[in-house]
Amino acid sequence: MAEPDPSESHADDRAEELVDDLVRALTGRAGLGRAQVAALAARDERTAVLLARIGHLTAADVDPEVRPYAALALLDEGRGLPEWARLFAADPSPDVRWKLASCPALPPDVVTILSADPDVEVVTELALWTTESPEAARLARHPHPEVRRAAAANPATPAPAVTALAEDPELSLTWVFAERTDLPQTLYARTAADPRPGVRATLARNPGIGPELIRVLATDPEDDVRRSLAQHPRAPLDVLVGLATTLRTWPDLLPRIAAATPSELAELAASPHAAVRMLVAQRRDLPAELRDALAGDRDAAVVRAVAPHPGLSEDRLRSMVSLHGVQVLAAVAANPDASGSLLEDLTRHQPPVRKVFKEVARHPNAAGPALLACLADRTARPLAAAHPALPAATLTALLSDEDPQAAQEAAANPALPRTVMTDLVP
Repeated sequence: MAEPDPSESHADDRAEELVDDLVRALTGRAGLGRAQVAALAARDERTAVLLARIGHLTAADVDPEVRPYAALALLDEGRGLPEWARLFAADPSPDVRWKLASCPALPPDVVTILSADPDVEVVTELALWTTESPEAARLARHPHPEVRRAAAANPATPAPAVTALAEDPELSLTWVFAERTDLPQTLYARTAADPRPGVRATLARNPGIGPELIRVLATDPEDDVRRSLAQHPRAPLDVLVGLATTLRTWPDLLPRIAAATPSELAELAASPHAAVRMLVAQRRDLPAELRDALAGDRDAAVVRAVAPHPGLSEDRLRSMVSLHGVQVLAAVAANPDASGSLLEDLTRHQPPVRKVFKEVARHPNAAGPALLACLADRTARPLAAAHPALPAATLTALLSDEDPQAAQEAAANPALPRTVMTDLVP
């Protein structure tokens, strides 16, 4: 008897993968007719679930006994029928009842049934997701500790019921307390004494903690805790100033800085500490005079932070490069108002900066010469291949590029000549 050919099995698997890819692509298309949706839904349960979540299938299209998981998906999306919930609450499969327990707006009688389910995992899921506060509070007194823990983590469980669990000897709920925003300050203060830095860092970001605890956490010995505190939306500015001078800079604009008034911004921008001035420089809606003052800052890190700000003049951008060189090149290249000639000059800078090529390759103002320079960089090459300003001859040559991603981007580029597109189609 002949041995099976492994290549045939591999080809079959690949064919099945291609069919799956095609089905997934089709399910996401707009304008599918009812017959097309029905044909796709009939393929398998997974496809039917996807169609239900996307919105192609409605309650009228689904038989819950034939496609139970598609019906559950509709219930989860709030587009199912109440009688389906009652049907699934009595389903012999714990997996079905478990999925039902996480669905929103379940009928009260279904919630009652699920809360008494013989499978504790079903009850735990209900305790975590129910939006009925009285039921969530009742589940917080459930005899099983996992159910009580889930109820404590539910946003719908009233704060007094969660606070009562603080003395539960079977539970350790400090992570839950650190995340909830509606608990008493005394409970937050107890959580701040947790020896685990991760708990304290989570608490530091919690918008429910008050100013006294914010100042306590600002003195935490762990950098991660203080860095998390900087993300607090109501952190006092003097606390942020202290954090900025003791920690490394943050990659994103801090919430309190984003909400700062013009006078507060001006005060921070006048700080003798570059780290504080950087906090302001990360905003992208600064008054012109404040923006330009920061653009001329003596510290390269401040200039790098403000360089992508819209509205900076060509002369100002070039002055940044002249004063700070490679330290600000990539940030200047990211400025939305950078001209094509400036971008070309940045790609020719010596010594070169690799990040510049990525920024230029995706910049809408980049022209042919700058984009050609970007093709020489491995990471920027696919980005440049997708740019519509790339010369047609270069685009055509990239279709056979050794980098498959660059070739793919070139093929999808709208600037590719129509005759070349026609030749590509069988």
